[in-house]
Amino acid sequence: MAVCRLLLLMALFIFQLTNTISTDPDMLQDLCVADLTSPVKVNGFTCKANITADDFFFAGIAQPGATNNSMGALVTGANVQKIPGLNTLGVSLARIDYAPGGLNPPHTHPRATELVFVLEGELDVGFITTANVLISKTIKQGDVFAFPKGLVHFQKNNGMVPAAVLSAFNSQLPGTQSIATTLFAAMPPVPDNVLTKAFMVGTKEVQDIKSRFAPKS
Repeated sequence: MAVCRLLLLMALFIFQLTNTISTDPDMLQDLCVADLTSPVKVNGFTCKANITADDFFFAGIAQPGATNNSMGALVTGANVQKIPGLNTLGVSLARIDYAPGGLNPPHTHPRATELVFVLEGELDVGFITTANVLISKTIKQGDVFAFPKGLVHFQKNNGMVPAAVLSAFNSQLPGTQSIATTLFAAMPPVPDNVLTKAFMVGTKEVQDIKSRFAPKS
């Protein structure tokens, strides 16, 4: 019986230890500035030897971005690719600018929760749960709204003046998958018969949508 109890206690200890260490580990050093030129591929970036203050600096979100595109919105990221010093720190920012009527179309961030702070203007925002429930709200200057990790979400400027938000992420590189672009502009293409069945439309409609996402020659 004593041996059985000991084995049971060891099994419980190993199970608890596995659960404890299954999240991201703590940093093992003060910093690890990303070497963006290194050919070595790891889960993140390798560290470079010589660092400067510029590795932790980026001025690219100080001013509004140009929104003269088909969606009327522009995302300017301040992630590890722009600030190498963010490597291993688990945080990043972005600025999103919206023309009147501009849309940041439905998309997901597979590696991060997003928190937006409205710098100016007013936006209709929302996310959809895995139970297909829409959680939406109109937010204005000074408001904060959260989009849970991995869930499809959007922001739409329904006002007559430009709008802008500052987005914070709990990832150095949250990743973005725009739903429409992912499905209709993937290379190699997603087969038409997959999309026609999924969206319950004809091949002509699918090909028409794909043509709109085709790169301009």
